[in-house]
Formats: sequence, structure tokens, C-alpha cells
Amino acid sequence: MAVLTEQQRKFYEETLKVTKQEIQDLENQIQEELQRVKQRIAELQAAQKAARQMYDAACQRLGIPNDLEESPSA
Repeated sequence: MAVLTEQQRKFYEETLKVTKQEIQDLENQIQEELQRVKQRIAELQAAQKAARQMYDAACQRLGIPNDLEESPSA
């Protein structure tokens, strides 16, 4: 490997510092976004559960089978 001049060494050291911080910032942004997505999924799952309970109750009141019981992902 070629010997670096002082100016080159400083350049690469600064590049390391800046890019390391950039990587850390991006990781933080990824984690924040992931938390938002997880929260939204939890909200949607709760709404789906409530809707399924209402659907099941309506089926019971009408005396018909709940066609969603067989496929939980429907």
C-alpha cells in the first residue's frame, strides 16, 4: 500500500468520521421508522380483531356460521 501524505491521511480520517456518523444517523432513522411501522401494524391488528368480533357477533345473532373462523387471515 502506498504511503499517504499528511493531507491524504487527514482527508481519509475526516471521511471515516463523517461517514461513520452518517451511518449511525441512518441506523437511527431506520429504527425510528421501524417503530412507526410496528405501531401502525399493531393498530391495524387491533382494528381487525374488533371487526372480527363484531362480525362474529352478527353471525351469532343471525344464526349463521362465521365463515371467517376457518381462515384467520381472510
